[in-house]
Amino acid sequence: MTAAQARLTFRLHLIVFVSLIPHIHMTMENETLLELKHSLRNGEKLTTWDPSTAPCTGNEPNWEGILCMNDTVFGIRLEGKELGGNIDTRIIMNLPSLITISFQNNSLEGEFPMFKRLRRLRSIFLTANKFSREIPMDAFYGMRRLKKLYLANNDFKGQIPASLTSLPKLRDLMLENNRFEGVIPTFVRDNLTFVNFANNRLRGPIPKRLQNFPKSKFSGNGELCGPPFGQCKVEIPTSTIVMIALVIVAALAAITLAFVILQLFRPSSIPYKKGASSDHDQMEQGRGKAATIDAETNLSLKLAFMKDEDETFDLADLLKASAVVLGGGVFGSSYKTTLTRHKILVVKRYSQMNNVTTDEFYKHMKKLGKLEHENLVPLIAFYYRKEEKLFIADYVKNISLAVHLHGSRSEVKQRLDWPTRLKIVKGVARGLLHLYNELPSLITPHGHLKSSNVLLNQEFDSLLTDYGLVPITNQEHARDVMIAFKSPEFRNHGRITKKTDVWSLGVLILEIMTGRFPANTFHYSRGGDLELTNFLDSITKEDVTIDMFDKEIDGFEKHNEGEMLKLLYIGLSCCEPDVEKRWDIKEVVDRIEEVREKSTNDNDSD
Repeated sequence: MTAAQARLTFRLHLIVFVSLIPHIHMTMENETLLELKHSLRNGEKLTTWDPSTAPCTGNEPNWEGILCMNDTVFGIRLEGKELGGNIDTRIIMNLPSLITISFQNNSLEGEFPMFKRLRRLRSIFLTANKFSREIPMDAFYGMRRLKKLYLANNDFKGQIPASLTSLPKLRDLMLENNRFEGVIPTFVRDNLTFVNFANNRLRGPIPKRLQNFPKSKFSGNGELCGPPFGQCKVEIPTSTIVMIALVIVAALAAITLAFVILQLFRPSSIPYKKGASSDHDQMEQGRGKAATIDAETNLSLKLAFMKDEDETFDLADLLKASAVVLGGGVFGSSYKTTLTRHKILVVKRYSQMNNVTTDEFYKHMKKLGKLEHENLVPLIAFYYRKEEKLFIADYVKNISLAVHLHGSRSEVKQRLDWPTRLKIVKGVARGLLHLYNELPSLITPHGHLKSSNVLLNQEFDSLLTDYGLVPITNQEHARDVMIAFKSPEFRNHGRITKKTDVWSLGVLILEIMTGRFPANTFHYSRGGDLELTNFLDSITKEDVTIDMFDKEIDGFEKHNEGEMLKLLYIGLSCCEPDVEKRWDIKEVVDRIEEVREKSTNDNDSD
C-alpha cells in the first residue's frame, strides 16, 4: 500500500469513527438511565423510558423527567413520581454532562447519596423525601460548582455538614423541617442569597454572615440567639466545659487504675512463709523447682516482663501515671496510661482467668511473650494475681477497625477505601497465620477474632490483640463470650476445631466488605448466636453482587469490582458450616494474597 493509500484509508476510518460517536454517546446515556430506573423502587412507572428510543432529540426530551441540550442529558427531574429506594451515584457518574438533579416529593431514604462523586452538579433538589440519617461531614467536599441545595422536609439528623461552608458558588441552602442539631457553621463566603434553617434543633449564636436574613428563616429551633433574635447570654465556653470534664474523667480513671493495682498489690494477697527472711531468699529457695515454685509469692511484688529491655517501669510508675478509661470488654476494663510523652501504654484488667494453675499460666504467658510479628500487638508485661491479672502492651494511636466500620463521623476522620480494606484483611490474615505457625498446640490460636480486636495504626496496618486467651480463660465464661464458641461446629457439635479461627476470619471479611454489623460480636445475650446466624444467612442467601458492598467504601471504582467480589467469595468460603469443606488457614491466606488492588491500567499493586 502506498503512502497516499494509507492516508486515505486512515481518513476513511476516522470519518466512520467520528460518525459513530453520537450513537455511542446515546447508547451510554440510554443504558445508564435504564440502570437508574431499575435501581429505584417503583421505577417501572417511568413508562416513557423506552430502550428503543434515545432520551433526547436535540433539545427535546423523549423520556419524561429528562432535561436535554444538543442530544445530551444535562438534567434529571423526577418529582412526585412515588419513587423509593436511594440514588446510586455510581450509576449516574456515567452521565458526564449532568449538572442538575431533582427528586423532590418522592420516598427516597437510606444513606445520603455520595453526590461528591458528581463534581459538575450545580443543583440538587431532594425536598420532601424520607431521608433520616446523618449527612457525612465531607459529603460536599470538592463540589465547587454547586449553587443550589434543597434538603427541606426530610428527617435528616446530626450536624450541618462542614463541607458546605467553603463552597465558592453556593447560593441557595434550604434545610428547614429536619432534625439538624448543634450550631450553624460559619460560612466563609458571602454568596448565600436564600437560606432556611427553620424547625430544626439548632442552638447557639447565628453566624454574622447570616444575621441579615429574616427571623422566620431561623424560627422553630428554640436555642438560637444573636440577631435577628435577642443577644446571646454569656456562658462558660463549651471548650472550657469540655476541658474540665476531660480533667475529671482523667482523674477518675487514674484513681480507678490505682485502686485496681493497689488491690492486686496489697500485702494480704502475698502468702506468708515461715522462716523466709526476704522475697529474695524465697526466690533463691525456689531455684531448680519449676514444678513447685510459688510464682504468686515470688512475682507478685513486680511486673513480669516478656523481654529484659522492656523493664523500664514498674508498678509504682503505673500508680503515678495519668490514666484514661478506654472502655470495658468481656474480660474487664482497659486504661490508656501515660508514663512519659514517649511512653504510652494500655493496661487491661482481666478476670475470669483462673482456669489453670499458676505454673501453667506463666508457661502460657511465656509463649505469648515470644510472639513477634508486624500484625500482632506484642505483650510487654503482665501482673499476676489468682483472682485477676493485668496485661500491659504499647498503646496503638489509631482506633479499632470496629470504630472505623461502625463508628460515628466524629470518631472517624477517614473512610476506608478499597485499597485500605484489602490491606487490613491481608494484615489480619498474615497475623493469624503467624499465630497458627507459632502456637501449633492451640486448637484456636486466636479464639476471639473480631473487628474490635483489630487495631489500626496510623498507616492502617492491622494489629491483632486479645489472642491466645482460650487456654487460660474459664471455659464457662469463654463459651458465653468468645467468638470461637459462636462457630457452627460448636453450636452443632459442642466442639471447636483447627478451622474455627478461619470461620471467625470469614465473618470479619464479610463485615469489612459489606459494612454490616454482626451484633453479637459486641453485645452478648442469649440471642447472640441467633443474631450472628442471621447476619451470615442474610449474606449467603443473597446473590453475590456488587450491591452487597459497603456504600461507605470511598473511592469505589469499577475496575476493582472483580477483585472485591473475589475477596467477598473468600469470606463466604471461610464461613462454610461444614468444617470438612472449609478451607484451612494456609489456603485462605494464599487466596487472600492473590487479591489485588487494580489500577486503571490493570497493573497489580499490593
